[in-house]
Amino acid sequence: MRVNLSVAIVAMVISRQANHSEAAQVDDACPVPVQEKGKSPSQDIAGEFDWDEQTQGVILGSFFYGYLLTNYLGGRLADLVGGRLVYGAGVTLTALLTLISPLAAWHSKQAFLIIRVLEGMTEGVTFPSMNVMLTYWIPPQERARSLTRIIGGCQFGTVVTLSISGWLTQTSLGWPSVFYIFGFCCLIWSYFWFKFAYDSPDMHPSISSTERLFIKQGIGEHRGKKGMSVPWWSILTSPAFLVVVVTHMGNNWGFYCLLTELPTYLSSIQHFDMKQNGVVSAAPYLTNWLFSLWYSALVDRLLERGVLATRRVRQISMIIGNYIPMVCVFLVPWAGCDGRLAVVLICLAVGVAGATLCGYHCAFQELAPNFAGTLTGLSNTIATVPGFLAPALTGAIINNQQTLSRWGTVFKLVAVIYFIVCTLYLIFMSSETQHWNQGPPDKRKQPVKEIAELKTV
Repeated sequence: MRVNLSVAIVAMVISRQANHSEAAQVDDACPVPVQEKGKSPSQDIAGEFDWDEQTQGVILGSFFYGYLLTNYLGGRLADLVGGRLVYGAGVTLTALLTLISPLAAWHSKQAFLIIRVLEGMTEGVTFPSMNVMLTYWIPPQERARSLTRIIGGCQFGTVVTLSISGWLTQTSLGWPSVFYIFGFCCLIWSYFWFKFAYDSPDMHPSISSTERLFIKQGIGEHRGKKGMSVPWWSILTSPAFLVVVVTHMGNNWGFYCLLTELPTYLSSIQHFDMKQNGVVSAAPYLTNWLFSLWYSALVDRLLERGVLATRRVRQISMIIGNYIPMVCVFLVPWAGCDGRLAVVLICLAVGVAGATLCGYHCAFQELAPNFAGTLTGLSNTIATVPGFLAPALTGAIINNQQTLSRWGTVFKLVAVIYFIVCTLYLIFMSSETQHWNQGPPDKRKQPVKEIAELKTV
């Protein structure tokens, strides 16, 4: 529901081809394929809305204005009442808003913007509440592969959405079906979520006692009770947490920029048609999903065998997940009109970025499991800024001129950001549980050994 607009918007808007002809005269645009002379592939469907690139950038980024507002709220609520209700309610409300998105678009641009902002607000609670649930369910030795498999669902969902959306826009149902089908599917998901999901092993009615004890033993004493006072000063002055926020923001810039703008780039510069556009746009995220599953399993195996320490794993993961994408994205402008090479480079960039799931993504649970939701909410709030800033800045850079040089500037900016944030992370990162995990100094109590009885198991 978050990414379907990236493809749908290509079919929703009236295609602007005049600038391609003008740019071609100065060898700064790719020629339309010979077999398509007289017709650009992006004109397969006549759009309904006269939105220029800057307007499209604002619309694509509007989701993240709402997303920014509720990340902290979602994390704090999940810390207080548990993640099941917060997570489930967020996705369910988003599904309902998705279903009415076409009506809003037909009514007015402003109504559509409001719906997208509201969707951002309802989805803003999901990642923080998910991290809270993970601190109750996932032992440290399984953290990397479990987190990767769970967040990997987002990548798999992106693959399915982008692939199907391009096809749906060319059916008789048109672009509105993109919103109807995915909204309805998520309502079905909501039923199963509330039926089978629980906040913790202690609340689950059918989990075996052996598994319950194994999970609680692995989590140990770092996971305290709900509702602890937040040590704000310690959090906001912690170099280990602040560098995670900066890294999170920089990685999101690259991810959101490619996620929201890739279909437009493939359509306007490389001249892929709508069916190709959806499938090719999905390829980088399929690569990301497959790579992250393999890499996280390898990392956890190395941790279990004592080959690498946790800190070293986090560092290596960030080097792979940032420096390699930096090089690949930087080379995309060099590919020029070679669409296949450009797609390969983008697939490599997005694919190996999956290593970051074993890097800074684990920090919220490691630095302070008692405040995992709060930390995720704070970080995700700030890291959401690229969600609306990257599309808006991209629209301003392109400025109705779909040329290779303009898009080259967009890709090079992403590469520079990857380099800066990864370097900072490697210098200031920590994988140790922080002292402020037990709350503000004046309110700390001796930790309660909730599972002392397990020592006889």
